[in-house]
Amino acid sequence: MNNSSHPNSATPLVIIKELTKVFPATGQSPIHALRGIDLSFNSGEIIGLLGPNGAGKTTLIDIILGLTTPTSGSVSIFGTSPHSAVKDARVGAVMQSGGLLPDMTVESTVRMIAHTYQHPEPIEEILEQANLTEIRTRRVGKCSGGEQQRLRFALALLGNPDLIILDEPTTGMDPSNRRLFWKAMQVQAERGKTIVFATHYLEEAQDFANRIVLMSGGQIIADGSTNSICSMTDSHVIECTLPAETMPPKHFPGVISVERFGESIKMSTKDSDALALFLLTKAGARNLRITSNSLEDTFIQLTQQENK
Repeated sequence: MNNSSHPNSATPLVIIKELTKVFPATGQSPIHALRGIDLSFNSGEIIGLLGPNGAGKTTLIDIILGLTTPTSGSVSIFGTSPHSAVKDARVGAVMQSGGLLPDMTVESTVRMIAHTYQHPEPIEEILEQANLTEIRTRRVGKCSGGEQQRLRFALALLGNPDLIILDEPTTGMDPSNRRLFWKAMQVQAERGKTIVFATHYLEEAQDFANRIVLMSGGQIIADGSTNSICSMTDSHVIECTLPAETMPPKHFPGVISVERFGESIKMSTKDSDALALFLLTKAGARNLRITSNSLEDTFIQLTQQENK
């Protein structure tokens, strides 16, 4: 599988070369979390990092943040090491959990962290950007999971970083706050910030990322815009309802992948005409519908192919 970086004429701000990470495992074979990753990130990009559990997303993020040392390969951030870039406040991060004191208020937490920077961003602006102004006096321990994520976002912006790393950033947020969060992220990208986020919300990646990096088994299996990745599989999706006694759909002609939703069946195929004809004439299908691949459909197909 090709692990080459996304092409761009601009000088990359982040360069990752031949990155590997192997974790020893007692009594069994070592775990190869990353297998020769080559990537580069450019100014103003919003990059969605997608992949199933165990794909290597978190390991890659940890190495970019200097939290984990690679087994081999290199990471350069603004021409320096991850540790130096983080120390110089060139990198900000929003992680899934931890790092907050429950007895402090939202505002006091922001002010405390602001004191650790030589030139922090204005407190009022940060609270507004993170949609925290109305809960500034609330104790962190009384904040919901989504509110705590917004607080982590505020802390990540305090140092005015050039690279923002987000690990499942909207976990616990309601739809309204998720939209506000991504609106704030788009503002950061328009200011030239590079944003890299890992998420399980495929719709979120499709709506807000201008580039998607799809990982599976520690490798990059796709890298590009949503449209370019969706076109990689050259297939369509057929949804229908089938009688209970029908043979397993995986045996139908031309089926690539199958998902069940109660009585409904969702199948990917490269020959939608032939499969639709079979379903209607041989399988007793009802409520049949043919659509183009979504990012989710492509994600499932590519990761299933990689794991075969």
